[in-house]
Amino acid sequence: MDAKPRTTPARRAWVEQVMGMPVSIHLRGHDLDGPAAEAAVAGAFALLREMDATFSTYRDDSDLMRLRREEIELSEASPRVAEALSIGEEAERVTGGAFTTLLPTPDGDLAFDPTGLVKGWAVDLAAEHLAGLPGTSYCVNAGGDLLIGAHPDLPLEGPDAITWRVGIEDPLDRTRIASTVSLAHGAVATSGTAARGAHLYDPATGEHVGRQGSVTVVGPRLVWADIWATALFVGGAAARERFASSARDYLSTEL
Repeated sequence: MDAKPRTTPARRAWVEQVMGMPVSIHLRGHDLDGPAAEAAVAGAFALLREMDATFSTYRDDSDLMRLRREEIELSEASPRVAEALSIGEEAERVTGGAFTTLLPTPDGDLAFDPTGLVKGWAVDLAAEHLAGLPGTSYCVNAGGDLLIGAHPDLPLEGPDAITWRVGIEDPLDRTRIASTVSLAHGAVATSGTAARGAHLYDPATGEHVGRQGSVTVVGPRLVWADIWATALFVGGAAARERFASSARDYLSTEL
């Protein structure tokens, strides 16, 4: 008896401008036009907009900015703010201070600013809305950082696994893909100066890092891939030693 031929999963994509960047949700499966897929994607984007409303430094009415102006107490803000504070404290500890949520304001002061971890964390949370779609694999792309996953009924290895090929940009020539990563599940985050210039703050020197290059980290969760990509770019040898001992499920590439 001939083996039943495998059908190619359909593809569908949605794009919205959230958190000051294009965020795209890509699905691969066999029932992508139905109400379940539409509801899951709508829920994911709603979560991203909620996180933006809570943490944006460009919105005067965000909980973060109201907290910084001392208009509200931490207990009065969204519980997500206290969670971000906790994640930031853990990140600072495990990276040896290479990652921080105390960042310079336009006035030159240091203030609580967890936006360096919020994007990855928000995508991790948003993806929970997509993970329940049977027979479906997903990829969320937030400004070039990606999270890939699939419903538990899909294999992550073998010929029936749905894999995504992720290109890693050459920071010295943004028209060129330096390498690719194939994933059925996991996160890819890149930090560097190619796209936004010297925007990454080094707490050790009190300056923004201006050198060329990038660091890409691949691992299970986008929030920690993003944290480590930043820490490795600004932190040097000490951060690399901590990464090797503390982030066993993550891999890094420096360009």
